[in-house]
Amino acid sequence: MSAPLAVAWPFSARLRAPKRFSGIGAPRAALLEARPHGSPPDVVVGGAVLRVSAGDRAADIQAESRAVARAVNSPVYSPELLARKYRSRPIKIVRRALDVLIAFGMFASKLLIDQRYGWVDQNRRKRGVELRMILTRLGPTFVKIGQGLSTRPDICPPEYIEELSQLQDALPTFPDSDAFACIESELELPLDSIFSSISATPVAAASLGQVYKAQLKYCGRFVAVKVQRPGIQEAIGLDFYLMRGLGFLINKYVSGITSDVVALVDEFAQRVYQELNYAQEGQNARRFRRLYADKEDILVPDIFWDYTSGKVLTMEWITGFKLNELDALERHGLKVLDLVSTGIQCSLRQLLESGYFHADPHPGNLLATPEGRLAFIDFGMMSETPEKARYAIIGHIVHLVNRDYEAMARDYYALDFLSSEVDVSPIVPALQSFFDDALNATVSDLNFKAIVDGLGTVFYQYPFTVPPYYALILRSLTVLEGLALHADPNFKVLAASYPYFAKRLLTDPNPYLRDALIELLFKDGRFRWNRLENLLVQGRKDRDFSTKDALQPVLRLLLDPHGEELRVLVIKEAVHVMEAIVLASSIDAYNSIPYFMRVLPNSYANGPFIMSNVELKSLMDLRDQVFRIWSLLQTSKSFDPELLQPVLQVLQQPEARSLGVRLAGGVTRRLAARMLQQVLLTTSKSPDLAFSPL
Repeated sequence: MSAPLAVAWPFSARLRAPKRFSGIGAPRAALLEARPHGSPPDVVVGGAVLRVSAGDRAADIQAESRAVARAVNSPVYSPELLARKYRSRPIKIVRRALDVLIAFGMFASKLLIDQRYGWVDQNRRKRGVELRMILTRLGPTFVKIGQGLSTRPDICPPEYIEELSQLQDALPTFPDSDAFACIESELELPLDSIFSSISATPVAAASLGQVYKAQLKYCGRFVAVKVQRPGIQEAIGLDFYLMRGLGFLINKYVSGITSDVVALVDEFAQRVYQELNYAQEGQNARRFRRLYADKEDILVPDIFWDYTSGKVLTMEWITGFKLNELDALERHGLKVLDLVSTGIQCSLRQLLESGYFHADPHPGNLLATPEGRLAFIDFGMMSETPEKARYAIIGHIVHLVNRDYEAMARDYYALDFLSSEVDVSPIVPALQSFFDDALNATVSDLNFKAIVDGLGTVFYQYPFTVPPYYALILRSLTVLEGLALHADPNFKVLAASYPYFAKRLLTDPNPYLRDALIELLFKDGRFRWNRLENLLVQGRKDRDFSTKDALQPVLRLLLDPHGEELRVLVIKEAVHVMEAIVLASSIDAYNSIPYFMRVLPNSYANGPFIMSNVELKSLMDLRDQVFRIWSLLQTSKSFDPELLQPVLQVLQQPEARSLGVRLAGGVTRRLAARMLQQVLLTTSKSPDLAFSPL
């Protein structure tokens, strides 16, 4: 037998003897049937298949409504209310401000002394412990900051990372008696009527609450019960009031910062306050599960609504490992890079498809199950990407690949980074200067942090206003990249993301993305076959790639009444391709004939056609590349000859028949011109004379 899993829920499960109840709870408890949300028609529980009827689903909705009603008095972030509350308490404000300043001032002075006397390396572990203790003592607001730093090995040394990682789930606990009293008060039920057992102490303690492992009395399922810290609203309220005041000063007196610092503080504060409403977190989990749990490698726990309120959240117990526990993952045959790649693909779906995304994917909120699934288990901090921005982000990547810096600058209008009155022409040289230096190889070789830092320099110099959602996107992706860098210092988040972008460009019928695809594939009137081949190679790596979806949108665009400009380009390129196939195949056929049977003189080194070696190589390369692309489509896992039936239906449209006639005419004229050219060359040109094709 292997050892039991070291981590359960998001945390190391060092459980003491559970608290057990033998009596039957209050009579009203027997009337409750707590059901997990979002269950499919057939639910597997303990190996048994349970049928969920329409009545069960209705009961689940009613239970959710009751949970929301219990959370009606949950705090909501209001800068005005905080101002009214603390404006009349100057002594409390000054005391807290001094507390923070003194704590960080002393820490900074120790770092300076270490640097002055060369003690940095020998004291690094000690300073990491001190920083963790400072953030812990200063409370939940600063713990949140420490959690973000704990995932950035490119910012913090390993000793700091190891210490700050404890802020994810190993914070000081509050009394268990307070937690159990909170559960009974919030749910209005005695503890022994809800659970047949509950851990005597928390299995983990995070910034806003602590978690117990329990077993539900009515069904025997194990659950994680999260209970909010007492007095948490008062603790974070004063900090955000001070941070907002500091933001006003920065906006007014620091000219180099172009972002609205107050708006960023408000966005962060609003997200943290939302985390204080556990019923809202349950609803977040429900929405997240509905959008993303259809993938076999993603797991989202169920919520038990009858045992959930504003300060108590009861959800399915998930057993697994944190992504930064590399030894535990390796012992169970799990690879952190595979799990991070799964997280990145899921995050890209969140950011760029539905727009609803998890804004806080630190290791305490992600688990790897023994089966290799990635479990999201905390849904307090969520955000949304505006629809216009989703497509603009993909377009921005296309423009980056094309090094079209003018288009990149214009993208910032759609991303709400710039107002429409701002002239972007001065920004273009700054973008070109940074990316031309950074793009020594390919875009996929760029480190995400390098892009963020480089763009940050550009944003600093020009009148950009970074919207709050963008800051949360950066947080989400940098956290995931930080997890990967912990395992592989050479990991590149853009390289892991490229298959998704390729798949979206090839398959998404959205007009904006279709235009971006055309922009990527055509340049100066010529089709870039190498770009298409690369897109197919990368797109096939995405498990959702469909050959059928990759063919139809392009054809429909080609036959669109407004697609004449594209049709002209496609016909021109198609004629060129057909010529390459015919001529290259003819040369291959001729060269396959035994030498003694050839009728042309030895001077015809390139077969039956007189052309330069350069032109011959160009034709052969184009023919081979087209065949490789067709092979890529054929060998895709989703390819089936029947997939061509919808394509044939499209080609039966009148516009397609007209396009076919034009293509046939173009090919005929091209080959006729080529034959005439060959006749003229045989009489007047030397075989080794180079010329340009017609």
